[in-house]
Amino acid sequence: MDIQKIDKLMNINEVESSNTRWLSPMSVPFVIMGFPWIEKDRVYRRLPLKPNYEIPNNVDILADCTSGGQIRFTTNSKSIKIWVKLTGLANMNHMPATGQCGFDCYISHNGELYYCSTTTYDHTKIEYQYELYKCDGSILKDVVINFPLYQGVEEVFVGVDNESGIYQSEKFEYDRNIIFYGTSITQGGCASRPGMSYTNILSRKLNASCINLGFSGSGCGEPELAHIISEIQNVGCLVLDYEPNCKSTQLFKTTLPNFIKIFREKHKTTSVLVVSRPPYSQDNLYKEVLNERSERCEFQRNLVNSLRKSGDLNIYFMDLGTALGQSFSECTVDGVHPTDLGFSLMAEKLKSIINDIIYKEII
Repeated sequence: MDIQKIDKLMNINEVESSNTRWLSPMSVPFVIMGFPWIEKDRVYRRLPLKPNYEIPNNVDILADCTSGGQIRFTTNSKSIKIWVKLTGLANMNHMPATGQCGFDCYISHNGELYYCSTTTYDHTKIEYQYELYKCDGSILKDVVINFPLYQGVEEVFVGVDNESGIYQSEKFEYDRNIIFYGTSITQGGCASRPGMSYTNILSRKLNASCINLGFSGSGCGEPELAHIISEIQNVGCLVLDYEPNCKSTQLFKTTLPNFIKIFREKHKTTSVLVVSRPPYSQDNLYKEVLNERSERCEFQRNLVNSLRKSGDLNIYFMDLGTALGQSFSECTVDGVHPTDLGFSLMAEKLKSIINDIIYKEII
């Protein structure tokens, strides 16, 4: 069956490049978010090309995945196109290619960002063009283009009408970075498109820069990562969400206090939010899985309470055990990784506490 012959809405759109000028988003007035070392390294990568600390090989590979990256600008162009060269093909078994390798686009309307489109293309290729937006009127609009979650991007260019203007977007309402360090769930597995990872949802809801440092299967709380993350400037909050990748509870009990200690050496009063993992479908089926979750959750809560009693009043804990509601088993792809619905529920739960933390409404 060739669905593109049956349903024309499933077709890959053909990009007409006449009357188009192609611009690098690394140039002014574009603003690129999500890559803390981009000004130095000039690559779309989430960690420095040459870290000051040795990092695991898998983390080094996953750092080239562009999860959380954003291109932001304002334009009156009637058409917005994108030209992309990826570092690899779509090849994941349980995550849509639109989430792994695609870009998606949000356009402002009455001061709010609304989803516009997602790139669809021939997934046997690493290079493609796509028209993200097209209209008849030359209205001024803010544009946010989200990078792929599980693939690297070698090159990307934005195409606008020759006669249109490009301007810098309004700054975020919250002017400091919120960093998320964690696992495959943090990285965005298995959202259907980039804008539906929970960190990108939170970026829209909080109107803030959210830096995604989720490393699939590899967010293990190594001290080297704590040192590297501590190098990031202008941080308003660090969210530690790496519990699922710790192979043993004892290892978690060792790495988490040390991670916080290292971060505190450079960020003495920056807010830190420790987050327990969301529920898994297996929690209801296997007693040992639920017991492990309960033990780790209690440890995190006790650690945070102990640090607060010792005088660190800028550290907090949140149990995501109820984040997906009563029907959490219907909110994942495989019992672990959330669907778009699961990510939306996680983001809504996290929004309330992070909003209170960054605006100091919690004491």
